Amino acid sequence: MSILVVVAHPDDEVLGFGASGALYASRGVPVRACIAVSKAAARRQRPDTDKLTDDIHAAQQVLGFGRPILGDFPNIQLNTIPHLELVQFIESAIRETAADTIVTHHAGDINDDHRQVARACQAAARLAQRSPGTLRLRSLMSMEVLSSTDWQFPGTAPVFTPTTFIEVGEQYLQRKIDALGSYEAVMRPYPHPRSTEALRALATVRGAQSGTYLAEAFETSFRVVNP
Repeated sequence: MSILVVVAHPDDEVLGFGASGALYASRGVPVRACIAVSKAAARRQRPDTDKLTDDIHAAQQVLGFGRPILGDFPNIQLNTIPHLELVQFIESAIRETAADTIVTHHAGDINDDHRQVARACQAAARLAQRSPGTLRLRSLMSMEVLSSTDWQFPGTAPVFTPTTFIEVGEQYLQRKIDALGSYEAVMRPYPHPRSTEALRALATVRGAQSGTYLAEAFETSFRVVNP
């Protein structure tokens, strides 16, 4: 098993998959993040580029992820980039990591960069069928990112419908919170969704939905099961 977390912006990988990714990494599963808009130039209260890059690497280290793959696409402008360029960037990351599991944004997120990445991942997920010799994908899952997935307006796009729950427990939820703390000016005071209280509340609700103790939830788009 090898997991690739494909996201638009720095910190998305932690918000959506931080606890689960840390759990898998602790069990020896290779986990790496592919961040398309690594400089996040349009972000308010953003540190300088060198500091943001250091923050990215620090967060990966907290989670136990491998070296991140950093793209230089324009922030909040992925809709202006040819679809093929974004797909090929993700395909390159799939080849580099030999990933058989991809976790990415939900297609209904309010953030359009997230939607573009989700759409490109759907195309890149078929790489093995177009490119002989590439490891076959076993799973494609969409994650929920607080302050984006939860801010979607009704009737505007597909609604996030969790079908897969990963129990993370206190240890890995705290690892997620610590990793978010590696990013300058990302966490906010409650009641903002990117607050410690909101993260814990969501994990509690997802745990209660699935009969587990603290969980992250995902919508499984594609899964291959070998009997």
